[in-house]
Amino acid sequence: MKYAIVNDARSEAVKGLNGLCPNCKSPMIPKCGAKIIHHWAHKGKLECDHWWEPETQWHRDWKGYFPKEWQEVVHQDPITGERHIADVKTSLGIILEFQHSPIKPEERKSRNEFYKNIVWVVDGKRLNNDEANFEKAYNSGTSIAHVRKFFVNESSLLNKWTGLNVPVFFDFGQQILWMLIPIISDDITAYVLPIKKEDFLVMFRDETLGKVNSFWKWMQDFIFYIKNPQQNRRIVQFVHPARGSSFRGPRIDYVSNRHRHRNKKRRF
Repeated sequence: MKYAIVNDARSEAVKGLNGLCPNCKSPMIPKCGAKIIHHWAHKGKLECDHWWEPETQWHRDWKGYFPKEWQEVVHQDPITGERHIADVKTSLGIILEFQHSPIKPEERKSRNEFYKNIVWVVDGKRLNNDEANFEKAYNSGTSIAHVRKFFVNESSLLNKWTGLNVPVFFDFGQQILWMLIPIISDDITAYVLPIKKEDFLVMFRDETLGKVNSFWKWMQDFIFYIKNPQQNRRIVQFVHPARGSSFRGPRIDYVSNRHRHRNKKRRF
């Protein structure tokens, strides 16, 4: 963990300190070796949250984009009393989970049901071929406004993450994230939207409901459009969920570590 309770305050791991786990209140010790990410660990082999996983620098970097008090927040079910530590819980109650390690579908489903209002950010560079396969699948797809439709079997990442009823953002270490829109249909096709990382951060760091509501409304409108194409042929644009601008600007093709913009406007 990044934080433990030291003298009734949250503290990062520092050699010589002793702390308490914010979840179970058990003693924790700092791990501050030269070759590891400084972190807190329970004494012995105790782990109070089986959803917790060893952190990488990728985790730390993502957490660091958000206020300290939003990081590693204990979330408790008011009915069952079940407790888990969210990577980030915003002031609006949105849970952001940053996933690097492999995760079983059953655990992913459990987290979605427990947190309910959850958004996933997935490290797309964990396996060597994931980015290349995603790029190939994305660029071979068809466009609907600024969204790309393609087959999930062309990308192992999409095979693993499609079919969820919550948004998933793939991070390939670029300034663009790739949102898998939560359309539960035939599990054969996927709809992916490129969104700037800075827009993602502006949206979820915002402490008012405006930008977040705009984001959810955009998703609902687009999902309705896909599921009811005959009723919506006259719809010709969608509002950007982060900035309120039109998606009928330059289309972004996926190109590793750079992006090619096409200025020609595209119609449905």
